[in-house]
Amino acid sequence: MKAPFSEYLNSLVPGLRRLIELLEQDFDYVSVLSTDSKGLAVRISQHSKSVGNKTMTTERGTVVRVYKDGLYCEYAMDRFDPAAPEAAAEEISKALTAQLEVLKATGTAVYETGRLEDEPLELFVEKEAEQLPEEAKLQELVERLTAISDKGMTLSGHMLDCMANAQSTHICKLFLTRNRYLRQSYVYSEGSVAAVVGRDGQNKFGYKSVSGLCGPELFDTLSNKVEKAVEDALTMLDADRIVPGEYEIICSPEVSGLIAHEAFGHGVEMDMFVKGRALGADYIEKRVGSDLVTMHEGALCAENVTSYAFDDEGTLAGDTIEIQNGILKTGICDALSALRLGVKPTGNGKRENFEHKVYTRMTNTIFDSGSDSLEDMIKSIKFGYLLEGMESGMEDPKHWGIQCILQMGREIKDGKLTGKVVAPVIMTGYVPDLLGNISMASPDRLVFGSGGCGKGHKEWVKVSDGGPYLKTIGRLG
Repeated sequence: MKAPFSEYLNSLVPGLRRLIELLEQDFDYVSVLSTDSKGLAVRISQHSKSVGNKTMTTERGTVVRVYKDGLYCEYAMDRFDPAAPEAAAEEISKALTAQLEVLKATGTAVYETGRLEDEPLELFVEKEAEQLPEEAKLQELVERLTAISDKGMTLSGHMLDCMANAQSTHICKLFLTRNRYLRQSYVYSEGSVAAVVGRDGQNKFGYKSVSGLCGPELFDTLSNKVEKAVEDALTMLDADRIVPGEYEIICSPEVSGLIAHEAFGHGVEMDMFVKGRALGADYIEKRVGSDLVTMHEGALCAENVTSYAFDDEGTLAGDTIEIQNGILKTGICDALSALRLGVKPTGNGKRENFEHKVYTRMTNTIFDSGSDSLEDMIKSIKFGYLLEGMESGMEDPKHWGIQCILQMGREIKDGKLTGKVVAPVIMTGYVPDLLGNISMASPDRLVFGSGGCGKGHKEWVKVSDGGPYLKTIGRLG
């Protein structure tokens, strides 16, 4: 079935149209983004149960953006009365005019920016979902996740806990200007199983997740993940420490995704180009990887948790080829950064929620596939590691340093897996070196969308990333 668009948002349209008309008497550009997103979140462990309707992206509210004299200001509100747009317009105009006057009076340094285009466009998208989170039978979901947690506890005498989590959100967004009328409705879901084991005073953690552009029906697949989560946790109990050094490595699709996200995700967010904080600005049309490296970014280049029809500035979603056969072609940008840089926006303007400002943010960031089998990759390695599982990552966009914390590495000697495992593994290096050494890529490609991404230490949004198996050279420790 199609995920139905919010009747609440539909009811606001006449009043918001009138609000825009009134504000245009004082400002040269006016846009409105209204959101109405509902969700569910269930977390089960052997020690606690949590059931609620708050996820990372549940929200209801409206944000107004205006432009005048080269400056933009915004006004957010959690309630709007469509029957009284005049009162809202008076309050908003007064508040935003005062903001602009403060900027001028204090001599605050600002980016003077041109007026956003307002070409006529109408769009209505309702994506498919078998179930809706607001209609899910929570007690049945609690029982299902409890059974998964209980099953995990039976798989080893070393089990300390087994956690099963499920979240699903029905996103509805309305974007209006004088000439634009955009509406979208879609559902994304994510779930995970985490196993905690202990032996001889040490504890280890195994984690497996699922995500997709779909409803709570996704959680039917969670029970298939518990055995692997427990197996990985137990494997790490017997893992050795890695000897720091430079190795030939094979990155699993999950690790490839982490590299894509950290290496050429944040590094080519073009609001950082505006501020002079990203080295990528100096490498457009220059080589940053081997011929095997092609990287896509965009809400349309994959289907996962952040595959929307338009972004939070009313820019249609796209599929941007950031790197083509090793050459950096472009970055990604929100609409205001695009104006300041003289380029077209890519549909990557995202807000944490209606109360937060727009930043350039990633959507789906993925390496393209190749033609080499995993078996051939393993055979080609004299001594190195197959890296699996991601925990976290960091990047320095100014100097292109990267750090990825990975779950484990499986030792390869003379073209064969030895059975030895090292954990944890920290991979560091200079991004063009890491990508420049990619020599093999597999045909298969996976996309992962569990969790979120911050801009620095804040501004959390949904993202997904992925790719195929990749062979390269990396510094491990």
